[in-house]
Amino acid sequence: MPNVAATQSDRRRVLMIVENLPVPFDRRAWSEATTLREAGYTVSVICPKGRGYEKSSETLEGIHVYRHSLPLEARGPSAYLVEYSAALLCEFLLSLKVARRHGFDVIHACNPPDLIFLVGIFHKIFAGKSFVFDHHDANPEFYEAKFGRRGIFWKMLVAAERLTFKTADISIATNESYRQIAIQRGGMSPDRAFVVRSGPNLNRIKMSPPDPRWRKGRPHMVGYVGVISHTEGLDLLLEAVQYVVRVRGRDDIQFVIAGSGPEWDEMVGLSESMGLAEYVNFTGRVDDPTLLSILSTSDLCVNPDRVTRFNDISTMNKIMEYMALGKPIVQFDVTEGKLSAGNASLYAKANDPSDFAKKMLELIDAPQLRKQMGEHGRVRVNEMLAWPHEQPKLLKAYDALFEMRAKRRSLVQHLRELVLHQPGKPSG
Repeated sequence: MPNVAATQSDRRRVLMIVENLPVPFDRRAWSEATTLREAGYTVSVICPKGRGYEKSSETLEGIHVYRHSLPLEARGPSAYLVEYSAALLCEFLLSLKVARRHGFDVIHACNPPDLIFLVGIFHKIFAGKSFVFDHHDANPEFYEAKFGRRGIFWKMLVAAERLTFKTADISIATNESYRQIAIQRGGMSPDRAFVVRSGPNLNRIKMSPPDPRWRKGRPHMVGYVGVISHTEGLDLLLEAVQYVVRVRGRDDIQFVIAGSGPEWDEMVGLSESMGLAEYVNFTGRVDDPTLLSILSTSDLCVNPDRVTRFNDISTMNKIMEYMALGKPIVQFDVTEGKLSAGNASLYAKANDPSDFAKKMLELIDAPQLRKQMGEHGRVRVNEMLAWPHEQPKLLKAYDALFEMRAKRRSLVQHLRELVLHQPGKPSG
Protein backbone atom coordinates (compact mmCIF):
# COMPACT_ATOMS: atom_id res chain seq x y z
CA MET A 1 0.00 0.00 0.00
CA PRO A 2 2.08 2.99 -1.21
CA ASN A 3 2.19 6.22 0.73
CA VAL A 4 2.75 9.22 -1.54
CA ALA A 5 4.22 11.44 1.14
CA ALA A 6 6.70 8.75 2.10
CA THR A 7 7.87 7.98 -1.42
CA GLN A 8 8.47 11.65 -2.13
CA SER A 9 10.87 12.05 0.78
CA ASP A 10 14.24 10.48 1.52
CA ARG A 11 13.94 11.52 5.16
CA ARG A 12 11.50 8.86 6.26
CA ARG A 13 13.78 6.39 7.99
CA VAL A 14 12.68 4.25 10.91
CA LEU A 15 14.58 2.22 13.49
CA MET A 16 12.39 -0.33 15.26
CA ILE A 17 13.61 -1.73 18.57
CA VAL A 18 12.00 -5.01 19.62
CA GLU A 19 13.20 -6.72 22.79
CA ASN A 20 10.66 -9.42 23.55
CA LEU A 21 11.07 -11.63 20.45
CA PRO A 22 13.32 -11.89 17.40
CA VAL A 23 12.05 -10.75 14.03
CA PRO A 24 10.52 -11.92 11.84
CA PHE A 25 9.18 -14.30 14.53
CA ASP A 26 7.47 -11.30 16.23
CA ARG A 27 4.62 -11.19 13.76
CA ARG A 28 3.17 -7.80 14.72
CA ALA A 29 6.54 -6.05 14.60
CA TRP A 30 7.36 -7.68 11.26
CA SER A 31 4.00 -6.71 9.76
CA GLU A 32 4.64 -3.11 10.81
CA ALA A 33 8.19 -3.15 9.46
CA THR A 34 7.19 -4.57 6.07
CA THR A 35 4.24 -2.16 5.80
CA LEU A 36 6.53 0.83 6.33
CA ARG A 37 9.12 -0.53 3.92
CA GLU A 38 6.45 -1.10 1.24
CA ALA A 39 5.31 2.50 1.78
CA GLY A 40 8.76 3.82 0.91
CA TYR A 41 10.39 4.05 4.32
CA THR A 42 13.92 2.86 5.04
CA VAL A 43 13.48 0.42 7.92
CA SER A 44 16.01 -1.07 10.31
CA VAL A 45 15.23 -3.38 13.23
CA ILE A 46 17.11 -4.21 16.43
CA CYS A 47 15.94 -7.34 18.25
CA PRO A 48 17.25 -10.28 20.32
CA LYS A 49 18.55 -13.51 18.91
CA GLY A 50 16.43 -16.63 19.23
CA ARG A 51 16.28 -20.20 18.04
CA GLY A 52 16.31 -20.09 14.25
CA TYR A 53 17.27 -16.41 14.29
CA GLU A 54 20.91 -16.45 15.34
CA LYS A 55 22.47 -14.18 12.69
CA SER A 56 23.85 -10.96 14.14
CA SER A 57 22.84 -9.00 11.05
CA GLU A 58 21.07 -9.65 7.78
CA THR A 59 18.75 -7.99 5.30
CA LEU A 60 15.31 -9.54 4.96
CA GLU A 61 12.76 -8.26 2.45
CA GLY A 62 14.71 -5.02 2.21
CA ILE A 63 14.77 -4.50 6.00
CA HIS A 64 18.08 -4.23 7.86
CA VAL A 65 17.96 -6.55 10.89
CA TYR A 66 20.48 -6.41 13.76
CA ARG A 67 20.27 -8.96 16.57
CA HIS A 68 21.90 -9.14 19.99
CA SER A 69 22.33 -11.93 22.54
CA LEU A 70 20.64 -12.04 25.94
CA PRO A 71 22.40 -13.36 29.07
CA LEU A 72 19.35 -15.27 30.37
CA GLU A 73 15.61 -15.80 30.08
CA ALA A 74 14.18 -13.97 33.07
CA ARG A 75 11.88 -15.69 35.57
CA GLY A 76 11.81 -13.30 38.52
CA PRO A 77 11.87 -9.52 39.11
CA SER A 78 15.63 -9.38 39.78
CA ALA A 79 16.39 -11.51 36.72
CA TYR A 80 14.23 -9.21 34.59
CA LEU A 81 16.36 -6.26 35.69
CA VAL A 82 19.52 -8.07 34.59
CA GLU A 83 18.01 -9.11 31.25
CA TYR A 84 16.58 -5.68 30.48
CA SER A 85 19.74 -3.82 31.48
CA ALA A 86 21.91 -6.01 29.25
CA ALA A 87 19.45 -5.72 26.36
CA LEU A 88 19.26 -1.94 26.76
CA LEU A 89 23.02 -1.59 26.46
CA CYS A 90 23.05 -3.77 23.33
CA GLU A 91 20.18 -1.78 21.83
CA PHE A 92 21.94 1.52 22.47
CA LEU A 93 25.21 0.35 20.90
CA LEU A 94 23.40 -1.11 17.89
CA SER A 95 21.39 2.11 17.48
CA LEU A 96 24.68 3.97 17.04
CA LYS A 97 25.71 1.43 14.39
CA VAL A 98 22.39 1.82 12.55
CA ALA A 99 22.72 5.61 12.71
CA ARG A 100 26.11 5.39 10.99
CA ARG A 101 25.16 2.79 8.37
CA HIS A 102 21.60 3.66 7.42
CA GLY A 103 20.45 6.66 9.45
CA PHE A 104 17.03 7.04 11.04
CA ASP A 105 14.61 9.82 11.87
CA VAL A 106 12.34 7.85 14.19
CA ILE A 107 12.83 5.24 16.88
CA HIS A 108 9.82 2.92 17.02
CA ALA A 109 9.97 1.13 20.39
CA CYS A 110 7.99 -2.10 20.87
CA ASN A 111 7.54 -3.01 24.53
CA PRO A 112 8.08 -4.89 26.77
CA PRO A 113 10.00 -3.53 28.58
CA ASP A 114 9.18 0.14 29.08
CA LEU A 115 12.86 1.10 29.21
CA ILE A 116 13.59 1.63 25.52
CA PHE A 117 12.67 5.30 26.03
CA LEU A 118 16.20 5.69 27.48
CA VAL A 119 17.64 4.97 24.02
CA GLY A 120 14.98 7.17 22.46
CA ILE A 121 15.53 10.15 24.71
CA PHE A 122 19.28 10.15 23.97
CA HIS A 123 18.62 10.36 20.23
CA LYS A 124 15.84 12.93 20.75
CA ILE A 125 18.09 15.28 22.74
CA PHE A 126 21.33 14.91 20.80
CA ALA A 127 20.10 14.21 17.27
CA GLY A 128 16.53 15.53 17.05
CA LYS A 129 14.97 12.13 16.42
CA SER A 130 11.31 11.33 17.08
CA PHE A 131 10.10 8.55 19.37
CA VAL A 132 7.12 6.25 18.78
CA PHE A 133 5.86 4.01 21.58
CA ASP A 134 4.23 0.84 20.24
CA HIS A 135 2.35 -0.37 23.32
CA HIS A 136 2.17 -4.17 23.10
CA ASP A 137 1.87 -5.08 26.80
CA ALA A 138 0.55 -3.21 29.84
CA ASN A 139 3.52 -4.08 32.03
CA PRO A 140 2.18 -3.00 35.45
CA GLU A 141 -0.85 -5.22 34.89
CA PHE A 142 1.35 -8.03 33.59
CA TYR A 143 3.59 -7.87 36.67
CA GLU A 144 0.62 -7.99 39.01
CA ALA A 145 -0.89 -10.94 37.12
CA LYS A 146 2.40 -12.86 37.06
CA PHE A 147 3.60 -12.27 40.62
CA GLY A 148 0.30 -11.61 42.42
CA ARG A 149 1.45 -8.41 44.11
CA ARG A 150 2.48 -4.81 43.54
CA GLY A 151 5.33 -3.48 45.64
CA ILE A 152 8.49 -1.65 44.60
CA PHE A 153 8.93 -3.36 41.22
CA TRP A 154 5.33 -2.56 40.28
CA LYS A 155 5.92 1.10 41.16
CA MET A 156 9.07 1.08 39.03
CA LEU A 157 7.09 -0.30 36.10
CA VAL A 158 4.42 2.39 36.46
CA ALA A 159 7.14 5.07 36.53
CA ALA A 160 8.89 3.60 33.47
CA GLU A 161 5.61 3.45 31.57
CA ARG A 162 4.83 7.07 32.43
CA LEU A 163 8.30 8.22 31.30
CA THR A 164 7.90 6.26 28.07
CA PHE A 165 4.65 8.04 27.25
CA LYS A 166 6.19 11.40 28.18
CA THR A 167 9.08 10.73 25.78
CA ALA A 168 6.82 9.58 22.94
CA ASP A 169 5.79 11.94 20.15
CA ILE A 170 2.95 9.54 19.36
CA SER A 171 1.80 6.22 20.83
CA ILE A 172 0.34 3.22 19.03
CA ALA A 173 -2.02 0.93 20.98
CA THR A 174 -3.12 -2.57 20.08
CA ASN A 175 -6.71 -1.85 21.15
CA GLU A 176 -8.91 0.86 22.66
CA SER A 177 -8.25 -0.37 26.21
CA TYR A 178 -4.54 0.32 25.71
CA ARG A 179 -5.27 3.67 24.08
CA GLN A 180 -7.14 4.70 27.21
CA ILE A 181 -4.06 3.79 29.27
CA ALA A 182 -2.02 6.11 27.03
CA ILE A 183 -4.46 8.96 27.57
CA GLN A 184 -5.43 8.46 31.22
CA ARG A 185 -2.27 7.01 32.79
CA GLY A 186 0.30 8.20 30.28
CA GLY A 187 -1.02 11.73 29.78
CA MET A 188 -0.99 11.47 25.98
CA SER A 189 -3.14 13.90 24.02
CA PRO A 190 -5.95 11.91 22.33
CA ASP A 191 -4.88 13.16 18.90
CA ARG A 192 -1.43 11.61 19.45
CA ALA A 193 -2.70 8.21 20.60
CA PHE A 194 -3.52 5.81 17.74
CA VAL A 195 -4.98 2.30 17.63
CA VAL A 196 -3.35 -0.24 15.29
CA ARG A 197 -4.61 -3.73 16.07
CA SER A 198 -2.49 -6.87 15.63
CA GLY A 199 -4.37 -8.28 12.68
CA PRO A 200 -3.15 -11.55 11.17
CA ASN A 201 -1.27 -11.42 7.89
CA LEU A 202 -3.38 -13.59 5.56
CA ASN A 203 -0.42 -14.06 3.22
CA ARG A 204 1.16 -16.08 6.04
CA ILE A 205 -1.81 -17.55 7.92
CA LYS A 206 -3.25 -20.04 5.46
CA MET A 207 -4.87 -23.43 5.84
CA SER A 208 -2.63 -26.38 5.08
CA PRO A 209 -3.67 -30.01 4.51
CA PRO A 210 -4.55 -31.71 7.82
CA ASP A 211 -1.87 -34.09 9.05
CA PRO A 212 -3.45 -37.09 10.85
CA ARG A 213 -0.15 -37.84 12.61
CA TRP A 214 -0.90 -35.04 15.08
CA ARG A 215 -4.05 -36.86 16.20
CA LYS A 216 -2.14 -40.02 17.20
CA GLY A 217 -5.02 -42.22 16.07
CA ARG A 218 -7.71 -40.26 17.90
CA PRO A 219 -10.74 -38.90 15.98
CA HIS A 220 -10.64 -35.40 17.52
CA MET A 221 -7.95 -32.83 18.23
CA VAL A 222 -7.68 -29.57 20.18
CA GLY A 223 -4.87 -27.11 19.36
CA TYR A 224 -3.10 -24.36 21.30
CA VAL A 225 -0.33 -22.00 20.25
CA GLY A 226 1.34 -19.48 22.54
CA VAL A 227 3.59 -18.95 25.53
CA ILE A 228 3.83 -21.82 28.01
CA SER A 229 3.28 -20.33 31.46
CA HIS A 230 0.84 -19.91 34.34
CA THR A 231 -0.14 -16.42 33.14
CA GLU A 232 -1.37 -17.95 29.90
CA GLY A 233 -3.34 -20.51 31.92
CA LEU A 234 -1.58 -23.69 30.78
CA ASP A 235 -2.11 -25.22 34.22
CA LEU A 236 -5.84 -24.51 33.89
CA LEU A 237 -5.84 -26.11 30.44
CA LEU A 238 -4.22 -29.25 31.85
CA GLU A 239 -6.84 -29.36 34.61
CA ALA A 240 -9.50 -29.11 31.90
CA VAL A 241 -7.89 -31.97 29.99
CA GLN A 242 -7.82 -34.01 33.19
CA TYR A 243 -11.56 -33.40 33.61
CA VAL A 244 -12.17 -34.49 30.00
CA VAL A 245 -10.14 -37.69 30.39
CA ARG A 246 -10.70 -38.72 34.01
CA VAL A 247 -14.13 -37.33 34.91
CA ARG A 248 -15.87 -37.62 31.54
CA GLY A 249 -13.95 -40.70 30.46
CA ARG A 250 -13.11 -39.35 27.00
CA ASP A 251 -10.09 -40.94 25.32
CA ASP A 252 -10.98 -39.78 21.81
CA ILE A 253 -9.34 -36.32 21.91
CA GLN A 254 -5.68 -35.43 21.36
CA PHE A 255 -4.39 -32.09 22.67
CA VAL A 256 -1.44 -30.46 20.89
CA ILE A 257 0.30 -27.54 22.61
CA ALA A 258 2.75 -25.55 20.46
CA GLY A 259 5.06 -22.95 21.92
CA SER A 260 7.77 -22.39 24.48
CA GLY A 261 8.22 -20.26 27.56
CA PRO A 262 9.84 -19.94 30.96
CA GLU A 263 7.61 -22.63 32.51
CA TRP A 264 7.73 -25.17 29.67
CA ASP A 265 9.54 -27.83 31.73
CA GLU A 266 7.17 -27.29 34.65
CA MET A 267 4.08 -27.71 32.48
CA VAL A 268 5.42 -30.84 30.78
CA GLY A 269 6.19 -32.27 34.22
CA LEU A 270 2.72 -31.33 35.47
CA SER A 271 1.13 -33.08 32.50
CA GLU A 272 3.12 -36.24 33.23
CA SER A 273 2.31 -36.15 36.95
CA MET A 274 -1.39 -35.87 36.10
CA GLY A 275 -1.14 -38.93 33.88
CA LEU A 276 -1.92 -36.98 30.70
CA ALA A 277 1.27 -37.52 28.69
CA GLU A 278 -0.41 -39.78 26.12
CA TYR A 279 -3.18 -37.22 25.54
CA VAL A 280 -1.09 -34.02 25.50
CA ASN A 281 1.71 -33.37 23.02
CA PHE A 282 4.02 -30.45 23.87
CA THR A 283 5.85 -29.58 20.63
CA GLY A 284 7.97 -26.65 21.82
CA ARG A 285 8.48 -23.70 19.49
CA VAL A 286 7.82 -24.67 15.88
CA ASP A 287 8.26 -23.02 12.50
CA ASP A 288 5.35 -21.54 10.57
CA PRO A 289 4.61 -24.56 8.33
CA THR A 290 4.48 -26.85 11.36
CA LEU A 291 2.33 -24.39 13.29
CA LEU A 292 -0.13 -24.11 10.42
CA SER A 293 -0.21 -27.89 10.11
CA ILE A 294 -1.14 -28.22 13.80
CA LEU A 295 -3.86 -25.58 13.68
CA SER A 296 -5.26 -26.82 10.36
CA THR A 297 -5.57 -30.33 11.79
CA SER A 298 -7.35 -29.14 14.96
CA ASP A 299 -11.12 -29.40 15.30
CA LEU A 300 -11.08 -26.42 17.65
CA CYS A 301 -8.50 -24.18 19.29
CA VAL A 302 -8.21 -22.85 22.82
CA ASN A 303 -7.04 -19.75 24.64
CA PRO A 304 -6.85 -20.63 28.35
CA ASP A 305 -5.50 -17.21 29.45
CA ARG A 306 -6.62 -16.89 33.06
CA VAL A 307 -8.88 -13.95 33.84
CA THR A 308 -6.68 -11.13 35.16
CA ARG A 309 -6.69 -7.40 34.62
CA PHE A 310 -3.82 -7.84 32.13
CA ASN A 311 -5.52 -10.52 30.04
CA ASP A 312 -8.84 -8.70 30.22
CA ILE A 313 -7.48 -5.62 28.44
CA SER A 314 -5.01 -7.34 26.08
CA THR A 315 -5.57 -8.50 22.51
CA MET A 316 -4.04 -11.93 21.92
CA ASN A 317 -2.65 -12.68 18.46
CA LYS A 318 -3.53 -16.36 18.68
CA ILE A 319 -7.27 -15.59 18.84
CA MET A 320 -7.28 -13.92 15.43
CA GLU A 321 -4.95 -16.51 13.93
CA TYR A 322 -7.37 -19.24 15.01
CA MET A 323 -10.19 -17.24 13.43
CA ALA A 324 -8.25 -16.67 10.20
CA LEU A 325 -8.04 -20.45 9.82
CA GLY A 326 -11.75 -20.88 10.46
CA LYS A 327 -11.33 -22.59 13.82
CA PRO A 328 -13.94 -22.28 16.61
CA ILE A 329 -12.47 -21.23 19.96
CA VAL A 330 -12.94 -21.86 23.66
CA GLN A 331 -11.63 -19.22 26.07
CA PHE A 332 -12.45 -17.65 29.39
CA ASP A 333 -14.68 -14.58 29.40
CA VAL A 334 -12.25 -11.66 28.97
CA THR A 335 -13.18 -8.27 27.51
CA GLU A 336 -10.77 -7.93 24.59
CA GLY A 337 -10.92 -11.62 23.75
CA LYS A 338 -14.68 -11.30 23.41
CA LEU A 339 -14.38 -8.13 21.32
CA SER A 340 -12.01 -9.93 18.95
CA ALA A 341 -13.78 -13.28 18.60
CA GLY A 342 -17.45 -12.43 19.03
CA ASN A 343 -19.56 -15.49 18.10
CA ALA A 344 -16.50 -17.43 16.93
CA SER A 345 -15.87 -18.48 20.52
CA LEU A 346 -17.54 -20.10 23.51
CA TYR A 347 -16.73 -18.45 26.84
CA ALA A 348 -16.13 -20.44 30.02
CA LYS A 349 -16.61 -19.14 33.55
CA ALA A 350 -13.60 -17.23 34.86
CA ASN A 351 -10.67 -19.54 35.63
CA ASP A 352 -12.97 -22.58 35.91
CA PRO A 353 -11.23 -25.56 34.25
CA SER A 354 -14.25 -27.86 34.51
CA ASP A 355 -16.47 -25.36 32.69
CA PHE A 356 -13.67 -24.87 30.14
CA ALA A 357 -13.66 -28.65 29.61
CA LYS A 358 -17.43 -28.71 29.18
CA LYS A 359 -17.22 -26.00 26.52
CA MET A 360 -14.57 -27.97 24.64
CA LEU A 361 -16.72 -31.10 24.74
CA GLU A 362 -19.75 -29.12 23.61
CA LEU A 363 -17.88 -28.15 20.45
CA ILE A 364 -16.27 -31.55 19.92
CA ASP A 365 -19.72 -33.14 19.92
CA ALA A 366 -21.34 -30.52 17.65
CA PRO A 367 -19.62 -30.52 14.23
CA GLN A 368 -22.22 -28.23 12.66
CA LEU A 369 -21.78 -25.66 15.43
CA ARG A 370 -18.02 -25.85 14.96
CA LYS A 371 -18.45 -25.18 11.27
CA GLN A 372 -20.76 -22.19 11.84
CA MET A 373 -18.51 -20.62 14.47
CA GLY A 374 -15.38 -21.20 12.40
CA GLU A 375 -16.93 -19.58 9.34
CA HIS A 376 -18.11 -16.60 11.43
CA GLY A 377 -14.56 -16.08 12.68
CA ARG A 378 -12.99 -16.44 9.24
CA VAL A 379 -15.36 -13.87 7.71
CA ARG A 380 -14.84 -11.52 10.66
CA VAL A 381 -11.07 -11.60 10.15
CA ASN A 382 -11.28 -11.17 6.39
CA GLU A 383 -13.72 -8.26 6.57
CA MET A 384 -12.60 -6.46 9.72
CA LEU A 385 -9.52 -7.70 11.56
CA ALA A 386 -6.82 -8.83 9.10
CA TRP A 387 -3.62 -6.82 8.85
CA PRO A 388 -4.57 -5.04 5.57
CA HIS A 389 -7.32 -3.27 7.54
CA GLU A 390 -4.68 -1.99 9.99
CA GLN A 391 -2.05 -0.87 7.47
CA PRO A 392 -3.76 2.47 6.69
CA LYS A 393 -4.01 3.20 10.42
CA LEU A 394 -0.27 2.67 10.88
CA LEU A 395 0.57 4.88 7.91
CA LYS A 396 -1.85 7.54 9.14
CA ALA A 397 -0.09 7.58 12.51
CA TYR A 398 3.26 7.99 10.76
CA ASP A 399 1.93 10.76 8.53
CA ALA A 400 0.84 12.61 11.68
CA LEU A 401 4.28 12.08 13.18
CA PHE A 402 6.12 13.47 10.16
CA GLU A 403 3.74 16.42 10.00
CA MET A 404 4.78 17.15 13.58
CA ARG A 405 8.44 16.88 12.59
CA ALA A 406 7.90 19.26 9.66
CA LYS A 407 6.17 21.83 11.89
CA ARG A 408 8.98 21.54 14.43
CA ARG A 409 11.63 22.10 11.76
CA SER A 410 9.69 25.07 10.41
CA LEU A 411 9.44 26.60 13.88
CA VAL A 412 13.14 26.09 14.56
CA GLN A 413 14.00 27.67 11.22
CA HIS A 414 11.71 30.62 11.90
CA LEU A 415 13.26 31.20 15.33
CA ARG A 416 16.73 30.95 13.85
CA GLU A 417 15.87 33.58 11.26
CA LEU A 418 14.43 35.87 13.92
CA VAL A 419 17.62 35.62 15.95
CA LEU A 420 20.00 36.06 13.00
CA HIS A 421 18.07 38.83 11.23
CA GLN A 422 16.71 41.06 13.97
CA PRO A 423 16.09 44.62 12.67
CA GLY A 424 18.77 47.05 13.78
CA LYS A 425 21.12 44.31 14.86
CA PRO A 426 24.67 45.29 13.82
CA SER A 427 26.36 42.94 11.42
CA GLY A 428 29.94 41.81 11.35
